[in-house]
Amino acid sequence: MRKTFVALTAMALVGSAVMFAVGPRLAGAQGGGTVEVEVKYNGAPQVEKLKVNKDTEKCGQEATIEKVVVGSNKGLANAVASAPNAKGAKPIKAVVDQHGCKFVPHVSVMAPGEMELKNSDDILHNIHTYSTANPAINKAQPKFKKTMTEKFEKPEMIKLTCDVHSWMLGWLAVVPGIAAVTDTNGVAKLENVPAGKQKIEVWHETLGKQDKEVDVKAGQTTKVSFEMKGK
Repeated sequence: MRKTFVALTAMALVGSAVMFAVGPRLAGAQGGGTVEVEVKYNGAPQVEKLKVNKDTEKCGQEATIEKVVVGSNKGLANAVASAPNAKGAKPIKAVVDQHGCKFVPHVSVMAPGEMELKNSDDILHNIHTYSTANPAINKAQPKFKKTMTEKFEKPEMIKLTCDVHSWMLGWLAVVPGIAAVTDTNGVAKLENVPAGKQKIEVWHETLGKQDKEVDVKAGQTTKVSFEMKGK
């Protein structure tokens, strides 16, 4: 009788352990939803050409400054779409490369924390950031220093420049929630956004910021559209 009692007790404990192990996984399996953000622009592209007179073997003869990039369907590229209040977001670590005397990608997103800055050009660059919430950085990155790691702990849109090559311009969006950058069609997908009411923000370096509230449903894709206007 005692052996039977012990066996039943052991089975009950194992069953409880299985319930505790499976319970959270099943709850998490519902996950969040996807928010597909489409950003349109009602104006013409703004692209500037500058003659290069330094490090032309790496930088080329001409630099293209793409302030407003618009696709054939009026889609606005290089806009940051985000769900800034989304809790439990998977951390994003930005990797920005100085390649062809450009910041690649032109706009990057990251969670508060560390980012990696590369120098693929094999020439001297200088990373100079313009920010208010985070301490500004002004550091040389010689050709032998292929990678540098920097920290940005506070949410903010940070301007990136290079003092050696004055035309170089990039942006780093430090976002605590979920974020992505629109592609050439003006579309960005925010994955695993927690279900419920969420604020969706769109930011562009020259066109400003807009936001809308959407109702996210678990396992479904919610579409939201924005139209940025020229200034």
